[in-house]
Amino acid sequence: MITAGDFRNGVTIEYDGKVCQVVEFQHVKPGKGAAFVRTKLKDIVNGGVVETSFRPTEKFPQAHIDRKDMQYLYNDGDLYHFMDVENYDQIALGEDDIQDALKFVKENEMVKVCSHNGNVFAVEPPLFVELEVTETEPGFKGDTATGANKPAVVETGATVNVPLFVEQGDVIKIDTRTGEYLSRV
Repeated sequence: MITAGDFRNGVTIEYDGKVCQVVEFQHVKPGKGAAFVRTKLKDIVNGGVVETSFRPTEKFPQAHIDRKDMQYLYNDGDLYHFMDVENYDQIALGEDDIQDALKFVKENEMVKVCSHNGNVFAVEPPLFVELEVTETEPGFKGDTATGANKPAVVETGATVNVPLFVEQGDVIKIDTRTGEYLSRV
């Protein structure tokens, strides 16, 4: 059990029948009345954010999220297949569990599969990936005065905005959290 007075960013709790993560918290001591904790809680299953206040002594069960390293094997239409590299167990997840998590992930790469009480709710890709540009228009000399970008399609099929000097066949580094180009490799 964890009290509202012990909240920190990133703590996961069970609140109102849901598994929530503390995104933001603030201890408030008004001049008149009792102190309280103002929080923003994110439902980790569906992504909704709720703002609410608690007394500092209120207790909540702490939710334990299991993050397991698994290898992304392949996609066969509606299902995405993953393998545990320790014991070679395989699981298949539907598109609603995956969402856009595998937009920048190639087959046979490692990802983190997140679950609570054995129920998988999300897949976390690596923070940075290196992908080859398969399609982009050529940049023109003199177009760099404004630091312009152009769209480029990478080998997984995702589109990324890249600087004009990036050409087809280049390998680029991408931040998977924001989908932004970082550098050429």
